[in-house]
Amino acid sequence: QVQLVESGGGLVQAGGSLRLSCAASGRIFSSYRMGWFRQAPGKEREFVAAISWSGDSTNYADSVKGRFTISRDNAKNTVYLQMNSLKPEDTAVYYCATQMRVGLPRTGYDYWGQGTQVTVSS
Repeated sequence: QVQLVESGGGLVQAGGSLRLSCAASGRIFSSYRMGWFRQAPGKEREFVAAISWSGDSTNYADSVKGRFTISRDNAKNTVYLQMNSLKPEDTAVYYCATQMRVGLPRTGYDYWGQGTQVTVSS
């Protein structure tokens, strides 16, 4: 079992920045990859970014490339999502997830956090 807890969401104006954190506990040493996803009202959940547990591989959705950066601190079992130049269309609940076996960056995640709300005002 792996437990994931997100934090750092909030309300920010367009053009602003936020940093989300995802603290992991449990059998996190078995994790292959960590990812961030988001779900806006009335829309399906979508992939945002992912990072391998070794940190040598990252992936981003085209909509956030160049604005968001995923990173991790293995000593703290924490993954971060730095979000810059935020836009109103970034408004969503952001979820952290972990992939426990080798797979593609955008699918096949096994454990999910409860989510944190990000609201970007225009």
